[in-house]
Amino acid sequence: MKTRAILHLILLALVSWSCEQAPSELMEVFVIRAGNHYADQRQMESLQSNILFFKARFDSTAIYDFESAYWQDSKNKLLGFSDCNSLHHVNSARYAWQWNNNQLEIYAYCYVQGVRNEAFLGTVAIGETATYLLEINPHAYVFTFKGKRLEIERKSDCNVGVYQMLWPYFGGQIPAPHDVRIYLKRF
Repeated sequence: MKTRAILHLILLALVSWSCEQAPSELMEVFVIRAGNHYADQRQMESLQSNILFFKARFDSTAIYDFESAYWQDSKNKLLGFSDCNSLHHVNSARYAWQWNNNQLEIYAYCYVQGVRNEAFLGTVAIGETATYLLEINPHAYVFTFKGKRLEIERKSDCNVGVYQMLWPYFGGQIPAPHDVRIYLKRF
């Protein structure tokens, strides 16, 4: 009887320990250093499917104040890909973020034939792990965030080939004012 009780306790301890190691805890940390645009963990990789699915979390380093509405409104890039065998300022789709109005705002952010398109998707709290889905279909980029689905028209005569991954990037023109940490887990 005692052996059985000990085995149950060991099993319970193992189950409890494995629950504490949730996937959101095992995220890769991308650090964009003060004065830089790119994360230290810059990688060259292509997306091998028509779906980009990941989780992301921001900590308090995502909070910044440029004291200028123009600079504060710049979109920082989270994760996405270039499209149509072209550069990312020609054809691409990715999630973007900014600290604005005392909240972390998430956007769909695309270039289609050199024209930038962006659309507000929602907000995330500091420390919240959110799920992001970006799908490519023949006619649109489909963003799904917190139950909201948004399509942005894709180039109709796209020369499909390699989708080059686009990793975290701070700003457009202005670099990170301090070290910024972004936690990512791709599926």
